Amino acid sequence: MNYGSAFGALLRRTPASADRPAAPGGAVVVPANAAAEPSQPLAFAGGRDLRLDLFRGLALWLIFLDHIPENIVNWFTLRNYGFSDATEVFIFISGYTAAFVYGRAMRERGFIVSSARILRRAWQIYVAHIFLFTMFMAEIAYVTSTFSNPLYAEEMNVLGFLKNPDVTIFQAMLLKFRPVNMDVLPLYIVLLLLFPPVLRILLWQPAYALIGAAAVYVLALHYHINLPAYPNGEWFFNPFAWQLLFVFGAWCAVGGAQRLRGLLRSRIVFAVAIAYLAFALFITLTWHFDALKPLVPNWLAEVLYPIDKTNLDVLRFAHFLALAAVTVRFVPRDWPVLKWRVLQPAIRCGQHSLEIFCLGVFLAFAAQFVISEWSGGPLLQATMSAAGILIMIATANLISWYRNVEGRSQQHDQKPAAGNRAGGGA
Repeated sequence: MNYGSAFGALLRRTPASADRPAAPGGAVVVPANAAAEPSQPLAFAGGRDLRLDLFRGLALWLIFLDHIPENIVNWFTLRNYGFSDATEVFIFISGYTAAFVYGRAMRERGFIVSSARILRRAWQIYVAHIFLFTMFMAEIAYVTSTFSNPLYAEEMNVLGFLKNPDVTIFQAMLLKFRPVNMDVLPLYIVLLLLFPPVLRILLWQPAYALIGAAAVYVLALHYHINLPAYPNGEWFFNPFAWQLLFVFGAWCAVGGAQRLRGLLRSRIVFAVAIAYLAFALFITLTWHFDALKPLVPNWLAEVLYPIDKTNLDVLRFAHFLALAAVTVRFVPRDWPVLKWRVLQPAIRCGQHSLEIFCLGVFLAFAAQFVISEWSGGPLLQATMSAAGILIMIATANLISWYRNVEGRSQQHDQKPAAGNRAGGGA
C-alpha cells in the first residue's frame, strides 16, 4: 500500500529559517491584494494560518495508519469514505506553502536567489530521503534475517536490494528504486526541481501557470508519460500528473484562493460539493460491502473505474476540491477552535512534517511487524496505532522545544555583537 501525502511533502512548513517570512510565525496565508492585476506585485501578508498545520499534521497521522496493513484503525481514515485521501491534501498544502515562502523570496531577491533556495530545499529533502531509505532498509533487513521471514522483504518490495545491494543502492540514489511507502518524497523532490520557472509564471500571470499545469496533466494521461522505476514499471505517483495539484495549491497561495472566495460562498457550489461527497461515499462503501455492489449499474462502473491514483484520476481531484470547499466553509482562518489545546499535537506535527513523515514510515513497518508476529487482533492494532501517533507527537514537541531553545540562544548571542557594531569596535 503506497501513500505519499502528501494530506500534500510531505514536509516542513518552511524550508529553512532563513527562508521564513519576516512576519511572526512565518504564516501561510492568502495575499492581501490577491484581487489586484496579476502583473502587479503580490503582497504576502503575515500571520500563521493554523489550518494548514492542523490538516497537514492530521494527514501525517492518517498516512501512518494507512501504512499499517490489517489495521482496524485505518478504517477511520479518508480513503475508506471517498475517492481521495490524505495524499491529495498533503501535496496541495505543499504547493501552497512553497509558493508563499519562495514567492516572497522571488519578489524580494529575484529569480536566481529564490531558485537557489528552492534547489537547496530539494537537496535537503533528497538527503532526508536517502537517510530514511538507509534506516528503512536496515530495519527490514534486520527483521527479515532475525525472524527468518522473507515475506517482509517481499511485501516491502526490497528483495532486489537484499540480492543486489550495490545496484539497488545506486538506483535508489537516482530515485528509481523505492520500497513500499517511500514514494512521496521523490515526488516532492521532482516537483521542487521543476518549481522555479513555474513560480516565475505564477507571479507574472497565475492563470497561465494553471493552464500550463492542466495541459501537462492532459498530455501525461493521453500519452502515458511517467518516469521509469527500478527494476521495472513506473513511478507510483506520476509527477507529470500530480504536478497539477501542486501547482493548484501554489496558485491558491498567490491569489487564487481570494479569487475563489465568492465561488466558495455560493450555496449552489456548496450543494454540489456535498452531493459529490455523498456519491463518493456511496461508491466507496460498495467496495467494502458486497450487499451494496448490485446498486452500482454496469454502465456507471464502466465510467468510473479504474479510479487511478498513480495518475491523479479526475474523480480523485474533484473529490479533493469538494472536500476543500466544504472545509473552508466550516473552518475559517480565524476559527477559535484552532487555538484549543487538544489540537496542538496535530498542529505541531504539521509544523515539523518532514521529520514526522520520515518517522511515520519507520514506525509503520515496526507496527506491521509487531502485529504480524503476535497475530494481533483489534486491541493490539489499536495499541500500536496509538503508540505510533504518541511517538510522533512526542518527537514534534521535542523538535519544537529544541528550536525554541536554540532560537533564544541565538538571540542572546547576537545582542553583544549588535552593541559592538554600534560602538564601532569592529
